[in-house]
Amino acid sequence: MGSLIQSVDWLAIAPPTVTAVVALAVLVADLFLPEGRKPLLGRLSVAGLLLAGLSLLPLLDGDRAPRSTFCLTGVPDRDACSYTADHFTLVIQLLVLGGALLTALLSMSAVRDQRLPEGEFWFLLLSSAAGAALLPASRDLATLVVALEVASLPAFALVGMRRGERRSSEAALKFFLSSVTATAVTLLGVSFVYAATGTLHLTEVADKLGHVDPRLDTLAQAGVALTLVGFAFKTAAVPFHFWVPDTYVGAPLPVAAYLSVIGKAVGFTGLILVTVVAFPSYASVWAPALAVLAALTMTAGNVAALRQRPERPHSAVRLLAWSSVGQAGYLLVPIAAAGYADDPAHAVGSTVAYALMYAAVNLGAFAVAALVARTSPQNRITDYRGLYARRPLAALAQGFFLLCLAGLPPGIIGLFAKVTVFTAAVDAGLGWLAVVMALNVVIALYYYLQWTAILFRPAEEAGEAGAGEGARVPVPLSVAIALAAVAGIALSGAPQLVLRFASGALL
Repeated sequence: MGSLIQSVDWLAIAPPTVTAVVALAVLVADLFLPEGRKPLLGRLSVAGLLLAGLSLLPLLDGDRAPRSTFCLTGVPDRDACSYTADHFTLVIQLLVLGGALLTALLSMSAVRDQRLPEGEFWFLLLSSAAGAALLPASRDLATLVVALEVASLPAFALVGMRRGERRSSEAALKFFLSSVTATAVTLLGVSFVYAATGTLHLTEVADKLGHVDPRLDTLAQAGVALTLVGFAFKTAAVPFHFWVPDTYVGAPLPVAAYLSVIGKAVGFTGLILVTVVAFPSYASVWAPALAVLAALTMTAGNVAALRQRPERPHSAVRLLAWSSVGQAGYLLVPIAAAGYADDPAHAVGSTVAYALMYAAVNLGAFAVAALVARTSPQNRITDYRGLYARRPLAALAQGFFLLCLAGLPPGIIGLFAKVTVFTAAVDAGLGWLAVVMALNVVIALYYYLQWTAILFRPAEEAGEAGAGEGARVPVPLSVAIALAAVAGIALSGAPQLVLRFASGALL
C-alpha cells in the first residue's frame, strides 16, 4: 500500500496559484488603500498576471515529461492524477494568462472612467483568471467542474458591475440563470458517468467506459451527452448561445472582451478533455453531436452578424458578439473531427492553434472598440467612419484584426487557421461539415469587409470628422492594442510554428 502522504509539486501548480494569491492580495489591499491610491490595484493585478505568466517558463524549459500532482496513492504509473501540467495545459494557460493580461490593460482606464469599484473588479477578474488557468490542468471531472465554476462565478459579477444600469443588471441575470442551468445539467451528467464507472479521474473513466457493464451502457451514454452541456454553454454553441449579444452589450467592454476569449478557452478546453481524454470509447455519441453543433453554431452566428445594421446603437459590440458565436463553430470542427480521426491529438492541435489566433486578434478588435467608445459611447459601426483620418494607427490595427478574423491577407494567421480547421474536417471524412464551413467563411467576408471599408471612408460631417481627434488615449489602452497587433503580426509571420506549438502531446 502506498503512502497516504504525498508532496505537492508547487512549480507545476504555480500559474493558477500565483493568480489566486495576487487576487487575495488585491482584496486585502483594497481595505487599506485610500481612494486616491486605488489605481495601484490595477498595476498590482497586471504585475501579478505577468508573474503568473513568467511562472510558465520553468515548465516550458523542462523535459517533455508532464508534471503531475494530487495523484492517487498506490498507483504505480501515476496516471490517475487530478492536476497535470503537460504541453496542452501550458499552451492553454499561456493563452488564458495572456488574454487576462490584455484584458487588465484594457480595464485600467475603463474602471476609472465608468467609476467601477476597483478592489472588487480586480479581485473578480483575477479570481476568474485563476479558475480558467486551473481548468486545462484538471484531470478529474470534479476538479474540471470546480474550475469551470471558479472561472464563471466572478464573471457574473463582472458583467453586472455597472451598478444602477438596467442593461448591465439584465445581462448579468440572463448570463447567471442560463449558466447555472447548464452547470446543473453537467453535474447530472458527471453523476451518471460516476455511477457507470465508479471513478472521476479522466484516464480511469476512459478505461472503465471501454468495457462498461451492458446494463449501464444507456446510463453512460446519457452521462457523456449531459456532461458536454456546461462546456458547450461556455463556448456559446447553439442552442446555448442566446445569452451572448445582450451580455456583451450590457457588460463593461473589457469584460465582454474577456468573455469572448477566456470564456471560450475555458469551454473548449473542457470539451477537449472530456471528449478526447475521458470519453474516447463513446466517440460515436459525442462526435456526431459536436459536428452538428459546429454547423449550427457557425451558421447562426454568421447569419445574425450579417443582419446587424451599422447605424444601430451598440452595433459594433453586437457584431463582435455574433462573430464570436460564428468563430465558436469553427473551433468546434476539429474537436468533432477528433472523434473520427486516427490522430485525435493533431485534430485538437488545430483547435488550439485557431484559439491562439482568435484570442490575439479578437482582444485587439475589442481594444480598438474601447478606444472608439471613449468618444462614441453608442459604439455604432458607423462611428468608425473616417477613423483612419483621425487615428490612422488604430484604423490600420482594426483593419488588420478584422481581416485576420475573416481569413484574408495580410492576416495570414487567420487564413492559415481556417485552412488548418478545414483540413482537419476533410481528413476526418466530414466533407459535409467542410462545405458548411466554406459557405460560412464566404458569408463572414461580407460583414468583416464592410466594417473594414468604413474605417477608411471619409467622414461625412465636420463634427464626425473631429470626433475624438484631440482626446488623449490612455497608455494601457494603447499598449493593449499594440500588443495584440504585434501578436497577430508575429503569428502571421510564422503560422506553421503556431500549429507545431499547439499540437502538443495531449494523449
